[in-house]
Amino acid sequence: MKISIERGTLLKAVAQAQSVVERRNTIPILANVLIEAEGDSVSFRATDLDIEVVDRVSAHVERAGATTVSAVMLHEIVRKLPDGGLVQLIDDGVSGRLNVQCGRSSFALATLPREDFPVMASSEYASNFSAPAGVLRRLFDKSKFAISTEETRYYLNGVYMHVATGEDGPVLRCVATDGHRLARIDAPLPDGAADMPGVIVPRKTVGELRKLLDDDSATIAVSVSETKVRFATAEITLISKVIDGTFPDYTRVIPMGNSRRLEVDAAEFAKAVDRVATISSERSRAVKLVLEEDRMVLSVNAPESGHAEEELAVAYGDEHLEIGFNAKYLLEIASQVDRENAVFMFNTSADPTLMREGNDTSAVYVVMPMRV
Repeated sequence: MKISIERGTLLKAVAQAQSVVERRNTIPILANVLIEAEGDSVSFRATDLDIEVVDRVSAHVERAGATTVSAVMLHEIVRKLPDGGLVQLIDDGVSGRLNVQCGRSSFALATLPREDFPVMASSEYASNFSAPAGVLRRLFDKSKFAISTEETRYYLNGVYMHVATGEDGPVLRCVATDGHRLARIDAPLPDGAADMPGVIVPRKTVGELRKLLDDDSATIAVSVSETKVRFATAEITLISKVIDGTFPDYTRVIPMGNSRRLEVDAAEFAKAVDRVATISSERSRAVKLVLEEDRMVLSVNAPESGHAEEELAVAYGDEHLEIGFNAKYLLEIASQVDRENAVFMFNTSADPTLMREGNDTSAVYVVMPMRV
């Protein structure tokens, strides 16, 4: 194999590959990226046996071939090469080394046979559809903060992507929850997605998927089966196993009867929560909200360090309410709001609180209160 490739192009492809490989694994080949050169393109394939990513880039291929080399090592080398350089990758197939050359720099990296590299079994996908990158980015970005990190509740360790019925008919919906807070985000149902099985997309896959969704002009081809999900652009294909479990009935925890309505400037609210939470070393410290007509007082009481209080002007016309929340959860939810105002719907100080962005019902958040 002998190829020449622009350094920036190579860096982007190898960066995607090295983030998929597991740093700590007992199978040496899983630390490697499979490089396959043919025609006028090169593909870089990496896997941890649960996720597989393939990045295809154009290159000058003098001699077709394939080999595998440490993904992290190759990434580190390419990252440190001068910008704009032309990188040559040469493998003679005999020495067990991949030569990386750029300008006056030369490296010889140990390789492993391509035959040892595991390729994910292909799957029959029950549903195939396309969606704009911006739509998918919104669905996953706004829900992923609520993914549970508790390994025992493995079925909450991802985003539940499924077809649901919204206010105006069928929608593509993403839901995540950790039992303390919940995010439910809707988007118009793409053509061809109506029969899609509901799947739980793992946390790591959501993180890797984010790199495909930066280009607003891109269209993402999505394929879903009971066991796998695939996201693809013209250059990158990401295939992942889905979490084998049943997502709980989240509709039961979304309060419907909350009648006390508070409207507040989302950015000002987030800054105020952040300021009063500074007094406490614990990020999970409760922030107390005292609501009266058109005013809210936020306070944090940390016996070991002191007390903080801040008053905000808000739109609130219901009776007096005192309620406490985890400061970190409030900040994460407030940071999801793209619009100017956040609307909170309360019931009592012991019941779940609902939050949405202005009058937009396509993004709904639920947060459980804390005793203060």
